Amino acid sequence: MKLGYHIGYWSSGPPAGALDSILAAEELGFDSVWTAEAYGSDAFTPLAWWGASTSRLRLGTNIVQMAARTPTATAMSALTMDHLSDGRFVLGLGVSGPQVVEGWYGRPYPKPLARTREYIDIVRQVIARERPVTSDGEFYPMPYPGGAGLGKPLKSTVHPLRTEIPIYLAAEGPKNVALAAEIADGWLPLFFSPKTDAFYRAALAEGFARPGARHTPDDFEIAASVPVLVNDDVELCANLIRPSLALYIGGMGAKQANFHRDVFARMGYEDVAHKVQELYLAGDKAAAAAAIPTSLVEDISLIGPPAKIRDEMAAWRETCVTTLLVRGDESLLRQVANVLL
Repeated sequence: MKLGYHIGYWSSGPPAGALDSILAAEELGFDSVWTAEAYGSDAFTPLAWWGASTSRLRLGTNIVQMAARTPTATAMSALTMDHLSDGRFVLGLGVSGPQVVEGWYGRPYPKPLARTREYIDIVRQVIARERPVTSDGEFYPMPYPGGAGLGKPLKSTVHPLRTEIPIYLAAEGPKNVALAAEIADGWLPLFFSPKTDAFYRAALAEGFARPGARHTPDDFEIAASVPVLVNDDVELCANLIRPSLALYIGGMGAKQANFHRDVFARMGYEDVAHKVQELYLAGDKAAAAAAIPTSLVEDISLIGPPAKIRDEMAAWRETCVTTLLVRGDESLLRQVANVLL
């Protein structure tokens, strides 16, 4: 199982020491580094800036939000990043949720699966550069019908370094996971647990079995974001993770459409997820975090003393996950490398 370093979202500004952590990850033998975006910093610019100081790490986005850019604009950035990194770029995409898509990007959210399929098809057309790009799809018709009536199909002026750039899809629900297995080159799960492995293997198998699927389980990457904290005090570790989980379960999405909450409900924590959401949306974030049991934290993370983490890694190695994406500063990355590498 490979290790990747996920820088994560910026808060009010650039994360302190990010470049030092990235260089440490490369030195320690990590396989990849990833950036994120939601409604603050973008994913491409930090990856290019910090990635310029690396020579071996794969450089991935986890994730680029599809509503933020047209498919051709995303493909342009991917082509550029792939050239600048000498073929080390991985394009991670995701639909986000209706609050962000419609509230921040001002785009419609319905039909996310069909929209994703059409989006990725256009991105692949641009990168392959075999012919002028066209699409008769519902969401991104090219050339645009109407308007000035002067649009014509075009090809990228830039020739690709690679005619296929890996595209990974962020997904949480079973239909979206199956779509990732069918049309993408990898899957980016956010809240994975060994106890849900069979559920996700079934969803992936459905996608792999579809006509035209690009991969089999043997050559499909699954890079899961997994909190890892090395400390003898398990409860201290859990307390550091609880506020973030409370945010995702309680506040990252509307009450009636929070896909992160649904993940934990499927994991067997439906009552907990409901309570956390109610408390969080009522404004009591501290109580929402406190309502998350340590068992839930341990299900989706690796926390505690080194011996405990090594023991629990045995279960993770039996899952479909191929890469663990961890977050933290340089000191934490060195701790993680000592325990897991």
